[in-house]
Amino acid sequence: MFISILSKSQLCTGSLGDPVVNIDFGTVGNISSNYVPAGSYSFSSSTCPNDGFYTIATSTNACFGSTWHSVNSDHTGGGAFMLVNASFQPSDFFLTTVSGLCPNTTYEFSAWVMNVLISPTGIEPDITFSIETPGGIILNQFNTNGIAVSTSPTWKQYGFFFTTTAGTTDVVLRMTNNAAGGLGNDLALDDITFRPCGPVINSMIIGNSNPVNACVDQQPNLIFSTDPPVGFSNPVFLWQVSIDSGKIWNDINGATSLTYQRLPTSAGSFWYRMSIAENGNAGIPNCRVFSNVLKIVVHPNPLVNAGPDIFLINGQQEIFAATVSGDSVSVFWSPPDFLNSTTILNPIVAPLMDKDYTLSAISKFGCSNEDQVSVKVVAGIFVPTAFTPNNDGKNDFWRIPFLDPQVGAEVNVYNRYGQVVYSTSGSVVSWDGKLNGVPQSAGTFVYYIHFKNGLPDLKGTFTLIR
Repeated sequence: MFISILSKSQLCTGSLGDPVVNIDFGTVGNISSNYVPAGSYSFSSSTCPNDGFYTIATSTNACFGSTWHSVNSDHTGGGAFMLVNASFQPSDFFLTTVSGLCPNTTYEFSAWVMNVLISPTGIEPDITFSIETPGGIILNQFNTNGIAVSTSPTWKQYGFFFTTTAGTTDVVLRMTNNAAGGLGNDLALDDITFRPCGPVINSMIIGNSNPVNACVDQQPNLIFSTDPPVGFSNPVFLWQVSIDSGKIWNDINGATSLTYQRLPTSAGSFWYRMSIAENGNAGIPNCRVFSNVLKIVVHPNPLVNAGPDIFLINGQQEIFAATVSGDSVSVFWSPPDFLNSTTILNPIVAPLMDKDYTLSAISKFGCSNEDQVSVKVVAGIFVPTAFTPNNDGKNDFWRIPFLDPQVGAEVNVYNRYGQVVYSTSGSVVSWDGKLNGVPQSAGTFVYYIHFKNGLPDLKGTFTLIR
């Protein structure tokens, strides 16, 4: 476990752009470093490097008799960090050239540092961060002074801002350890970033708070607005949107004014922000700074299925096989007639007559949907006692009215020898008096009806008349 805190350094107090440089020393299984000055510190494969050595590690454990903190991960978790055991003489321990910056642009530099020593009597790391032109002109510097020990592994962020000069796109980043080596002066370094820094850019949703929750079929008319920015001589505006919580931002074509009217979208989470850059740098992402984020969450309507239609014999009851999914959904059945509850998903229904019911569902965000189910009620099952399959169009089939397939009844018909001449299950009963296409002789047949829904089985006879 480790702690992260912000130090009292000169970090940007305005609006920031996305990181244009992010040195994180690789990830587990992909560790590299090209940032140590030639002739300075030497690389060590040990996760407990000696004086004058450095390593790139994903963790350290009980170094030098547990005089160092055991650091389980880098600043953000899952990656690597640079671990430095200071040389006896103060010197540079980190040096790199940063390219691709924009001229006449202010940037925030920041880095996360940890004093890995536990003893409060040891030497404290004392680092000077310096941003220079390739020709050696210092654009700005910051000194941490002594970085105190902590009772547990603690990452501290240090930083300051600087402004590139006209025509400057490359700068040199230098880190110097001013303290002497010996007992202490041991540090970890991670997540070095450069981000454009500009005046505060404040965006809002006119007439609404931020964030906004909306239903997919009831999206309000939302207009975003940005306060006119100060500190720019000739700004260019462009709204952006992200659909993955800010991991990737995309420019919105044509959205180049201080206001933007949002169009309805499908369900999802949508983040918006305003980007601003000076006219000459507007096409370069590294030059932009951004407003606060406006968040719109469009929620889907609940999925509602009231279940299949139901067939009941008078006096029976059934449970609705309804299903609902959504964000903390509440349900309501209407009308309330013959239901044991109107506010549970699967109530018991026992109507005395045919009835249509509506299941309504509403999510915690007010998104709603509904579905219907019909209940058909008959007085009883009437089994015909005879039929005449002579193809005269009258009573040619043995059928059982009101025996709905939904009942799931299994019907078998036997001849006088006990042979099954007709069988069906969960479907409409309709026998034409034939077995394998051969007409059966006139006579008496036995039927047996087995109900799968708990009704008593029925057994009896009927006559086939030729």
